[in-house]
Parts: sequence; structure tokens; C-alpha cells
Amino acid sequence: MNQHEVVTQVFKQQFNYPAEIICHAPGRVNIIGDHTDYNDGFVLPAAINFGTTIAAAKRSDNVIRVFAQDCQQELNEFRLDEIRFDEKQMWSNYVRGTLKVLQKTYPSINGADIAVSGNVPQGAGLSSSASFEIAILKTFTELYQLDLDGLLAAKMGQQAENEFVGCNCGIMDQLISAMGKQDHAMLLDCRDLRFEDALIPDGLSLFIVNSNVKRGLVDSAYNLRREQCEQVAAYFNKPALRDVSLAALKAAQDKIDPVLYKRAHHVVSENERTVLALTALKEQDMKLISELMYSSHCSLRDDFEVTTPEMDGLVDMIANEIGQQGGVRMTGGGFGGCVVALVPHTMVAHLTAIVTKNYPKQYGLKPTIYTCVASQGAFR
Repeated sequence: MNQHEVVTQVFKQQFNYPAEIICHAPGRVNIIGDHTDYNDGFVLPAAINFGTTIAAAKRSDNVIRVFAQDCQQELNEFRLDEIRFDEKQMWSNYVRGTLKVLQKTYPSINGADIAVSGNVPQGAGLSSSASFEIAILKTFTELYQLDLDGLLAAKMGQQAENEFVGCNCGIMDQLISAMGKQDHAMLLDCRDLRFEDALIPDGLSLFIVNSNVKRGLVDSAYNLRREQCEQVAAYFNKPALRDVSLAALKAAQDKIDPVLYKRAHHVVSENERTVLALTALKEQDMKLISELMYSSHCSLRDDFEVTTPEMDGLVDMIANEIGQQGGVRMTGGGFGGCVVALVPHTMVAHLTAIVTKNYPKQYGLKPTIYTCVASQGAFR
């Protein structure tokens, strides 16, 4: 059964009547542009064909009953006028926080019965949480005929995660889940939220490998990197590293602490690479895409120091096979997580065999492989 059929059936079993609507919001992968978002820079994500699907129906009262098929098959119930953080069923806080934010703009919404099924891999850095938030917002937009657009939905999802769930994420994940375009990647300007779509060349798959490295010290390392970037922006008296050119940074190299310089060098050069990648996609220049993605990985490894030996090994393993027919790099925050590659459809089976055989042999870990296509956002 597909997700649509699963939630339809689960809803009927749980609530003893049929759902009124089915909504879906995709997860995402970032093709290039990491640690640029909180520096007001550029990112180039694509929505993927893994996501959150919801079956729902309106209620006449203000009670929310939500059944999560994938979270120990738990039912969570609360009232819209009494939304509090739930310490026991932590997954429900994505629903609670999102609806708390939604009510600020649309105070007249009533309750709903909801069944949820998600197939975005948890903890892989493919943004299951943003997919969940956007799916909830799309569901209430459909149920109550709200005039909510994708941009505002993305801001609401981010606010829920920042202020209620307690994760200090940027807006990329929610915006691509809401506004991604089928078969396209999106160049997003994280400062003013303008975006431009670029068609992913025909014949290419998004080949994603989860390294399954246990991620340790991610929050503290992330916060430290963020502070380091802010220190360099302050040195140049600029609002963010987005406003510092590579030439200006290089000219000041001997005046900046070497570690801080490396951090800034990654962000400033990554912004340049990400903007170039949009043009490379539009011109179907696979040689340039290959070079940009590999340079991005090397920068994340050497300047930002957020890769692991396993991720470096995966990137080299894939790069050796695809050459300039595609590109490969670490994606996400780092210290574990996924590698993303743009590869010809015809090479997927071969790459799967290579990675499945060689990665466990070299690193003692089993990889998880997802072959994706770029999908449509919930509000597009």
C-alpha cells in the first residue's frame, strides 16, 4: 500500500468514519549550500518523494485528536485553547506548536481528527520535522479553506520549531517542503526568501546515502560554528558573512584568527558555489556541477570541519565511479548524516552495489540508500 492508502485506512480504523481530505508534504535534500542559511546566504535544495501524508476531518469542537501510525501507533489529544508542550509524546509537539502559531493568524479554526504516516527517514537530515509541520498547515488550509500561502506557511513552520519545539533551524526546510517544484531544485536566498527554480537535467537521480554514523556533539559544535561566523562578520562590520566578498576575506587573512578564517572561507566560498550551481543546472553543465559539489565537500571537510572519515570515504567512493557525469558531497549539518549525489539513472544500480559492498567492509557500518526524484511542494 502507498502512503495515501495507509492513512485512509488508518483513519477509518482509528476514528470509525472516513476522512474528508488527504494532504502530503515532502521532505528535502540540500544539493549544495550548507551552513550558509544562518549567514543570510544561498542554498539549493530539492523536495523529494519521501514525505508526510495526513488524512483528516473537521470537528465541530476545538479538540485535536492525532494518531501517528509511525510513532508506536500513538493517539494524542489536546484542545486548541490549551496547547502545552508534551514531555511524553514528543512527536506531538510538532502538531501542537504548528497549530499554536496558526491560531495567531486564524483564531477561528476548529478541531480535527488526524491520522499521520511519514516515510522521511528519521535522523537522516532529510527534514522529517519540516515535512510534518507543512503537512499539518496544508491540512488545516484545506479543511478550513484558509487563504494561507506557501511562504507564510514556511514562516509558521519555522516559528513553531524555533519557539515551541526548541530547535533553532533556518527556513530552508519548511520553504522547500511548501514551495518545491516537480523535477526542479530551488536556489533560495535565505535573507529575503526570494527563490528561483532550475530544472534538474533529465536522466539524473538524487542518490542519497545515510552514513548511519551516530551523531555526537552536534548542537554544541553547530552553535560554536555559528558564533565563529558571527565573529568574522562583526570584524568586517557587516550584518552577516553574506556581505563579505572572497577578495575582502583573503585580504584580511593575516588579521583574522586562523580557525575563524577557515570557517568564514567555507561560508563565503560556499555562497559563490551555490549561485554558480543554479547556472550549471540551467545549462546542464555536469562537469561544473561535479566540480562545485566536490569543492563544497572539501570545504566542509577542511575549512568547516564537520565531515567524518565515513562521509569522506562515501564521497570518494561515489566520486571515483561517476567522474564528471554527476556530483557528490556531504549534505546537512555534518558530524554524520547523509551524502547526496546527482547521478545518471543508468548508474544507480551499479553505485548501490559498490556502496553496499565496500562501505561496510571499510567502516563497519551498513549504509541506507534512497533513490529520489525532485517532487512538488505542498503549497506549489
